[in-house]
Amino acid sequence: MMRLFPAACLLAGSFLPVSAAAQCRLALALALDVSGSVDATEYALQQQALAAALMRPEVQDMFFALPQAPVRLMAYEWSGPSHQRILAPWREISTQNDLLNFTGELTDKLRRPAPPSTALGTAMAFGLAALAQQTDCQATTLDISGDGKANTGPLPQDIKPLALAQNTTVNALVIGADNPASGDIRYFEIGELISYFKANVISGSGAFAEAALGFSDYEEAMTRKLLRELSPGFFSKNQVPTSPKEKGAPSSARPARIALPLIPGSAQP
Repeated sequence: MMRLFPAACLLAGSFLPVSAAAQCRLALALALDVSGSVDATEYALQQQALAAALMRPEVQDMFFALPQAPVRLMAYEWSGPSHQRILAPWREISTQNDLLNFTGELTDKLRRPAPPSTALGTAMAFGLAALAQQTDCQATTLDISGDGKANTGPLPQDIKPLALAQNTTVNALVIGADNPASGDIRYFEIGELISYFKANVISGSGAFAEAALGFSDYEEAMTRKLLRELSPGFFSKNQVPTSPKEKGAPSSARPARIALPLIPGSAQP
């Protein structure tokens, strides 16, 4: 029998769904870089490591810390301007089974051919468009992974104003070189890449960039990132109520959004 973790026990002691009155506290879109610099081994590592990070006990505790205000997840991969592929569509995470089903969809996808280029700006626009549809969530976050700078499509710094206008936080997981033979140069390279993502990609109050020193470090880095993003304290600025009927709770904690169209030609599952 699958055991529940401490915070999950808040869910009426079982996998029963939460009340229909539950409010979505966060819509979190997870974007995975599958551009030409990512080989087959790294592709599998990234996919499996994300699933493993989502199932870590401490991450589950964060998902279920506010059962009356669940989190919604979706995941997609990106590379060139015409390749954004949904790996797992939006799912509300109210129970451990929801997480299992989400990670199952994620890891069940086989790799498809993708352009070798890195359209980071387009990937951001795609995620923002998906998040713009989650109008009943009190906060929205785009969690974008990448191992290189944009080399095609719109520049990420030109997409940042859309995220700010939409009041969506954009965080990054920067992936450094995997080859230990490169020695200390790895630290210089990832430092430069982190600076690039901080300057051109992340946006919003409290936005941050996490680092993974190679795809082998992806699970640990993603775990750190999720723990920070899912922490109830991370959303204090958005006034997440402790109860759907909390006195004085705002009817809508988020402003009107810009309607971003989905990118034409985007690959679907």
